[in-house]
Amino acid sequence: MFKLSVKIVEIPVIGSLIIWSLKKQNKMIEMLRNTVIPEPPMFKPEFPPQEPEPGVAIVDEDGKPEDRVELALKCLPHHDPATLWNEDSATSFRYWKIRDYAHAYRAKLVTPSAVAEHVISVIKEFQEKKPPMPLLISFDEKEVRKQAAASTRRFEEGCPISILDGIFVAIKDDIDLHPYPSKGGTTWLHEVRPVRKDAVSVSRLRSCGVVFVGKANMHELGMGTTGNSPNYGTTRNPHALDRYTGGSSSGPAALVACGICSAALGTDGGGSVRIPSSLCGVVGLKTTYGRTDIGGALCDAGTVEIIGPITSSVEDSMLVYAAILGSSPEVRISMRPSLPCLPYLSSHESMDVLGSLRLGKYTEWFNDVHSTDVSDKCEDILSLLSKAHGCEVMEIVIPELHEMSVAHIVSIGCEAQCGLNPYVNDGKGERSSYDLRTNLALFGSFSGSDYVAAQCLRQRIMHHHMEIFKKVDVIVTPTTGMTAPKIPPSALKHGESNLQVSGYLMRFVIAPNLLGLPAISVPVGYDKQGLPIGLQIIGRPWAEATILRLASAIEELCVKSKKQPASFYNILRAK
Repeated sequence: MFKLSVKIVEIPVIGSLIIWSLKKQNKMIEMLRNTVIPEPPMFKPEFPPQEPEPGVAIVDEDGKPEDRVELALKCLPHHDPATLWNEDSATSFRYWKIRDYAHAYRAKLVTPSAVAEHVISVIKEFQEKKPPMPLLISFDEKEVRKQAAASTRRFEEGCPISILDGIFVAIKDDIDLHPYPSKGGTTWLHEVRPVRKDAVSVSRLRSCGVVFVGKANMHELGMGTTGNSPNYGTTRNPHALDRYTGGSSSGPAALVACGICSAALGTDGGGSVRIPSSLCGVVGLKTTYGRTDIGGALCDAGTVEIIGPITSSVEDSMLVYAAILGSSPEVRISMRPSLPCLPYLSSHESMDVLGSLRLGKYTEWFNDVHSTDVSDKCEDILSLLSKAHGCEVMEIVIPELHEMSVAHIVSIGCEAQCGLNPYVNDGKGERSSYDLRTNLALFGSFSGSDYVAAQCLRQRIMHHHMEIFKKVDVIVTPTTGMTAPKIPPSALKHGESNLQVSGYLMRFVIAPNLLGLPAISVPVGYDKQGLPIGLQIIGRPWAEATILRLASAIEELCVKSKKQPASFYNILRAK
C-alpha cells in the first residue's frame, strides 16, 4: 500500500491534487498564500549583537585546530584516567573518554594499531549480525590500519599531534571524507558527485591525528527522523535492537553508543544530530548556524543545516567542537559572528555562572509527549539543577509553533529540492527509497512565493525568540517527545512514512534549525522500558559555551544512573 500510494502521488495531475489537498488540510495553503505576513523575509539566520559570555576562554578560530583542542583541554575539570583504568568496571558503567584513550596510548597500555584491530573485528561482526545492524556504508580496513599505524608511530616517537591523536571517529555519509564516496545513503549520488577532498570539518579533525573508521549509515539524504534505510539496511538502537536509532544521523549515534567510536560527525537540519543522540543515550551538539564551516557536506548551500559532533560525554563534545569550529569567510562577512569561546568547567567562577542561569521552560511542551516518562525525567533534572546549583526555572510561552513548523519544512524542502533537481529530473529519483520520493513530491509542490512567505515567518519567529532570550539564558525541553520507536518488520524492505512518529521526534528540535540557534541534547535517564531520554538545551546565538556548561552540570547529576547498552563493546580494553 505504501509503494502504491507513492506511485499515485508521483502521477503528474492526480499527485498534485492529492498533495494540494493534504497541504490545505494542514492549513499550509492558508498560511503561505492567503495570509498577510507583515515582516520582511529573512533568507538565512540574522542575529542582533550578543553580550559576551562570562567564565570563558576565547578561541582563535584562525589558529591551528590542534591548538584549539589544547585550549579546550585546559578548560576541562580534573580527570584521573590512571585510577579509572584500574577500577572494577563491573560496579558501574561509564564510557571511556577521549582523555582515557590518550592516557592509555601515552602510558603504552595499548596502541592505536591494537585498538584499530578491535574496531575492525567488531565492524566485521556487525556486518554479519542477525538481524542485520549495518553501522557503516563505506569501510576500508586497510585505510583504518594505515591511519592507526601512523598514529602509533607518533606515540612511539613521543610526538602525538593532540589529545585527539589516535581517537576513532566516524563520519556521516553526507560529509566528504576522502578517499571514500559520499552517497548520502542513496544508491546513486556518488555516481554524479565525486569526492576530491575532505570536508572542511573533516580536514580539521585529520590535522589533529584522528583515525577515521569510514562513512556512517544514515536515513537517505537526511530526509527522515528514524534512520530507516532500505538501501543499506536499518541501523539498530544499541539499547534495544528492535528499536530505531533515530535519524538522520543513525550510524554516527549508534557507533558512539556501542563504544566503537569516541566521536562521530553528523549533520543537523531538522534535529538529525540531536534526535539519534537522545534515542541512543549519547550527547549531540548542534552549533549556531555559521559557527562551523559546512563546506564539503551535501547540504553546504542550505540555511538550516550544520555539521556537529556526537560523543559519549559533554567534554568529548567540547574537544571535537574545538577542533572543527571556525566560520567560513562568507559567514564572517555576512553574519559577523561573536568570537568563539569555551567554558571553564573547573573554576569557582564557573559554578557562580552556572548558578546565575535562568532556564526557560514552556510547560505546554513538557505536557505534549507520548509518554510521561519523558517529561517526568526532564522535570526531575530541572529540579535537581535548581537544588544543586541554584539555577532559576522560569515559565515562558513560545508562540506560533505551527507557523514555525511550516516555515521549517518549506525552507529545508526547497533547499533540498534545489540541490537535487538536476539529478532527480535525470531519472535518479526513481532509484530512491519510497519515503524519500514522498518527501520530494511534497517539496516539489512548493512555489517561489511559498519560500518567500516561509522566510517572512522565519523573521517573525526570530523576533519572538529574541524577546524570550531577554528574560532567560536558555530554553530547556525534552529532546524528543518519545523514546526510541519500534522498527516495524514491514518497513525494513521498502521504508515507511509515519507522520505521528516523526511529529513526536521533531516536536521540540525545529527552532534551532530554522533560527540557527545552538542546542545540545544530553542524556538524563531512561523510561520504564530502559530506553534513553534526552534533555535539550537551546541557547542564544553564538552561546555554545553556555549550553556546554549547563550540559556538563546535567551530565554530572546523571552519572550514577548510566546504563550499559545491550550492544556495547569495550574497544579500549578488549582482550
